[in-house]
Amino acid sequence: MRTPPLNTLRLFDAAARHLNFRRAAQELNLTQGAVAQQVRRLEKELGVQLFHRQARGLSLTEAGRRYSGPVRRALAIVEDATRQLQPDKARITLSVPPSLASKWLVPRLKFFMQTHPTIEVQTVASEKLADFRSDSVDLAIRQGHPPFGNGLEATLLAPLDLCAVCSPEHAAGLAPIKQLSDFLGLDLIHDGHGHWDSVLAKAGLNTPGRQLRFSHSALAIDAAASGQGIALVPRLLVAADLQQGRLTEIWSQQQTNGEGYYIVRPATQAQTPTQTPEIHEMIDWLLTEAAGPESLNSSRPDYTSC
Repeated sequence: MRTPPLNTLRLFDAAARHLNFRRAAQELNLTQGAVAQQVRRLEKELGVQLFHRQARGLSLTEAGRRYSGPVRRALAIVEDATRQLQPDKARITLSVPPSLASKWLVPRLKFFMQTHPTIEVQTVASEKLADFRSDSVDLAIRQGHPPFGNGLEATLLAPLDLCAVCSPEHAAGLAPIKQLSDFLGLDLIHDGHGHWDSVLAKAGLNTPGRQLRFSHSALAIDAAASGQGIALVPRLLVAADLQQGRLTEIWSQQQTNGEGYYIVRPATQAQTPTQTPEIHEMIDWLLTEAAGPESLNSSRPDYTSC
């Protein structure tokens, strides 16, 4: 006696579970007549009756009961083996400031996806610190300095080292910058973080009256690249533009107050790494990328040829 085809066994299992050909047909997207016909054919091939057909419905015969258990277990083994060959993808939801997302994270994400094919990343661009429970966010990157809130753990991604940048053409028309007061009277471009105002105020200087202001650092960077003035922004956001010659650095300042970009997550998550391995893989990758912000160029390994 040959073993029945897998599809026939699936059909029998559905009929045995539902004890109803119509519901089995709905589950398998078949017609009721096709299910009934296949069951009769299976009974004929096996030489035994598997179902009692009664006016009020179906019931398994003794042979049907003895057959249904092993068939169900065998199908479960096949399904489990198939799932192991095609594992479900874990999803990480990452909340990131819009400018960091567009200028730093997004150009790099393809490399993470290539090396972590079983992890999906959903990026939420937001300046607001996530409510990790209600927003279903796994990780957040935020600019500032700890603490960011009760029950949250912060890991430094990169210090907030500021640099003044402009287009090469704009830089060619400037006198050498030797001190902060040399910026007074120049076309300064501000972002929503107020870096120019803060740096000049600490030096006892007043910000000139009319300036170009944007809500996001990415817009200020684009304005600087197009020759509209000088933007003061975190180095992490312009590393690629500086290396590619789109921007020129004319001044910089290292932060010493602990301000920077931080990876923020619930402390309970940090304490249970074995329960969230994909999140820890993401954190390790982010830290590695931030340690070499110049790695967007050809020095990056070519994963496409692997």
